[in-house]
Amino acid sequence: MCITGTVHWPDWYVRRALSRWTRCSYGITVGIAVTFALAGCGGGGTRQDASEPSGNFPVEVPIARFPASQRLAEQTRLVISVHNSGTKTIPNVAVTICNVTCAYPAPRGEGTNAQAFSQELNQPNLADPSRPIWIVDRPPGPCTYSCLAGGPGGAVTAYSNTWAMGELRPHATATFRWTVTAVKPGQHVVAWQVAAGLNGKAKAVLADGSSPHGRFTVLIHRRPAQAYVTDSGKVVTKQ
Repeated sequence: MCITGTVHWPDWYVRRALSRWTRCSYGITVGIAVTFALAGCGGGGTRQDASEPSGNFPVEVPIARFPASQRLAEQTRLVISVHNSGTKTIPNVAVTICNVTCAYPAPRGEGTNAQAFSQELNQPNLADPSRPIWIVDRPPGPCTYSCLAGGPGGAVTAYSNTWAMGELRPHATATFRWTVTAVKPGQHVVAWQVAAGLNGKAKAVLADGSSPHGRFTVLIHRRPAQAYVTDSGKVVTKQ
């Protein structure tokens, strides 16, 4: 039998029911929070860098290039090659892209404070102060779904502005390529630094013992390159 119509519950019953529901939902919320906290802490107390070997890993950087003169809307490539010149396998060769400098600590708005290929606006109350200087069209590493959808690609890591290629055997070379498009005119500085691991225990070093790093000073011209099609159908870009 189905009873239709409006049911009028007593006020005391509604208050008691709401009180019980509030306590129950609060308990569920706390339980979920504790579960995520335990999951985030790992439970077992294992250090994140426990499996990373300590030591110096000799490398060379035979290629580090980025055009010093570019134009708005022009697509270019930043290429950095890392060669393992030592006798041990590098645990996880990585490159970090920084705004102006990769030194730590960096001045405000520099280093990895800004997103890769971006600069940080000095304005209060911004949820994300980073503004792109270049749009990353194709990041390093395999182009997974993330890359196809405009994301950071298969070589991206959880570390800010850092891409990693995994193990690099002795005498092997890993090449990092970013295809980017300039969107902000002016003079800009892009810095880079190579690492042998992501947790600081495995250190990449040059022959003189220094850290492999560098920087590019790039002038992005305000006027885009002009393109036209010849009678033969060839597209020619006029600088």
